[in-house]
Amino acid sequence: MIDIPDELIATQYAFNGAAGRDFIAALPGLAGRFLEEWGLRRDGAVMYGMCALVLPVVREADGVPAVLKLQSVDEETAGEPVALRAWGAAGAGTVEVLGHDPETGALLLERLDEERPLSGMGVGGGAGAGGVVDAAGARAAVTILGGVLARLAAVPAPEGLRTLGDAVERMLAAAPEAVARLADAADRRLLAHCVAAVREVADEPGDRLLHWDLHYDNILAGRADAGRAGEWVALDPKPLAGDPGFELFPALDNLFDADEVVWRFDALTEALGLERDRERARAWTLGRVLQNAVWSVAGGERRMAPDHAEIARRLLRRR
Repeated sequence: MIDIPDELIATQYAFNGAAGRDFIAALPGLAGRFLEEWGLRRDGAVMYGMCALVLPVVREADGVPAVLKLQSVDEETAGEPVALRAWGAAGAGTVEVLGHDPETGALLLERLDEERPLSGMGVGGGAGAGGVVDAAGARAAVTILGGVLARLAAVPAPEGLRTLGDAVERMLAAAPEAVARLADAADRRLLAHCVAAVREVADEPGDRLLHWDLHYDNILAGRADAGRAGEWVALDPKPLAGDPGFELFPALDNLFDADEVVWRFDALTEALGLERDRERARAWTLGRVLQNAVWSVAGGERRMAPDHAEIARRLLRRR
């Protein structure tokens, strides 16, 4: 029996409607199917994210620890195994794909140390302790994330992935209505500046393989029994082809500290070798603010998220 977390059920019902309900209803059967087909034994408590159920398992044939990840197939998740294999072939430092079923999206992945996310380095009292952001620890985490990001962005995107060019076309089409529906005049002006910045770079969306969601909880420590002691390993991409500047926002927003926004931005652009192209990286980071605002307004919000607005303000003042 698989206990499906209430939070995953609520998220799927709220954001995916009937498709989310179908996904939740199918999960016990999918878990049973792949545990049997791939010769897996349950080996720990259920884990989950916004859109996936994750079961720690052991491969019975050779005793290798792994995780079974069950998620619905959409434009984001369909590219995950493609991207992970491309990064793996390039030695870019991502979680290894041990199995994949294209029809259902089920993945068998290398098991990492879920007790050691990179976010724990930046939180006083350790990950999950409810502590405040520790500035020195957070800077160390940013430096590590920058190194991971540089390895990922060095890989060209395989054919067939969703593209930043398509995403930009959609967000710019939706931008006028999003700006108009914001209740606060300062928010409207700020989002209009984001729109203007994106228009400056929209005709060159880039061709690198982007993770899109590289925050500190999506980098875990490798396991010694897998030969990855001392490594920090990226997982859970929502890949697309585009400009590396579009990758910076999650590391600015996660473990948020307004006074550290500019320092983090400079550290990340330096890690990516973009010191002489920071205006472009700034524009694409403002593009992430715009993308999130378009989504939130479409969901009924009338204000920009305060942290997102502050990131935009800090980067606009930096210019």
